[in-house]
Amino acid sequence: MKKTILKKRSEAVKRYLADEPPRSICSSLRKSKAWLYKWVKRFHVGDSAWCQDQSKQPHLSPNRTTEEIEEIVKMVRLSLYNKDLFCGDQAIFWELEHMQIQPLPSLRTINRILSRHGLTHRRTGRYEPKGKLYPQLPALVPNQTHQMDLVGPCYLQGPLRFYSLNTVDVSINRCGIQPTLSRSSQSILDALWAVWKRMGIPQNIQVDNDMAFYGSAAHPRGMGALIRLCLLYGVQLWFIPISEPWRNGVVEKFNDHYRQKFLKKTTMTSVNELQQASLVYENKHNSSYRYSKLKGKTPLAALAHSEQNLVFPNPAEAPRHPLEKPESGRYHHVRFIRSDLRLNIFGEFFPAPPETQYEYVVATVDVKERKLKLFLGINQVEEYRYD
Repeated sequence: MKKTILKKRSEAVKRYLADEPPRSICSSLRKSKAWLYKWVKRFHVGDSAWCQDQSKQPHLSPNRTTEEIEEIVKMVRLSLYNKDLFCGDQAIFWELEHMQIQPLPSLRTINRILSRHGLTHRRTGRYEPKGKLYPQLPALVPNQTHQMDLVGPCYLQGPLRFYSLNTVDVSINRCGIQPTLSRSSQSILDALWAVWKRMGIPQNIQVDNDMAFYGSAAHPRGMGALIRLCLLYGVQLWFIPISEPWRNGVVEKFNDHYRQKFLKKTTMTSVNELQQASLVYENKHNSSYRYSKLKGKTPLAALAHSEQNLVFPNPAEAPRHPLEKPESGRYHHVRFIRSDLRLNIFGEFFPAPPETQYEYVVATVDVKERKLKLFLGINQVEEYRYD
């Protein structure tokens, strides 16, 4: 088809140059005089492509993003990247808005600019729930729920081995980072106390089933240092299901940033350097990282906007281990009951009722009543003596 069109154009111009009347040419080819004169005008001796179609794109586009805006987008993206901050289209948009750039490009425009210059990153897929009801903790205001994890062992040059107690406020993504040289009970108390001195005491803390958090496998009912500290200060401590680290997804994702943007990029040779650098990174994250769920605010800006009153511990030093045994309070275990209908509490097993099979349950230890109460949703389905 295209060859036929090109042949018609070439034939028409050839006949015109041979002084054939234009009316005769147009009549035989069933074309208008405007068509004929267009191709006569384009004809150029020695140019074999004169009869090819040309782009119809306008030379000027009044709505096209200016080169200046494109360069600003690229420079802002580079600046965020070099600061180890989020550098996607949303983060760039917030930064341009903060810089009061006019006209402010849309997210789609920013994304096109990044794509055009090969500055995009592939994103990983999200976890897809399996349809089972999970007892999610509320996180509507700052310090309502913290997720906490112990990262390590990590190593400094020397070598020097250390751990990092990382805590994230689920509501506003505000973080607390406290390095510690061991996993001992007193070290955990000291690290958490230091975090509380900066972040405040939360209503709930969610942790995994690391022995450093619950005490001793030989004495599962002995209430380790962390459990006792939380009970003494009225904090609800929650242990996530065994072998389900994604239930602590907020702090796990933060741990990835901690490893990639802090441990791999910061040279530290002493404990003092480690402590100082950890505080610097904590402050940088809380004051510079912007989150979509906070509508572009940083964690500190979201905290200020919430006007939430935080509660801080009074003594300067952490309590000494062993702490006195609490006489009241509760702490909780979220567990998934499988076909064997066994409830695993730190290696101690209890029979679960049939209706809990393949469901998530909450096993609450009531210290005052010395009972282990099993809940399916809001209904208590079983109760065990727990001295």
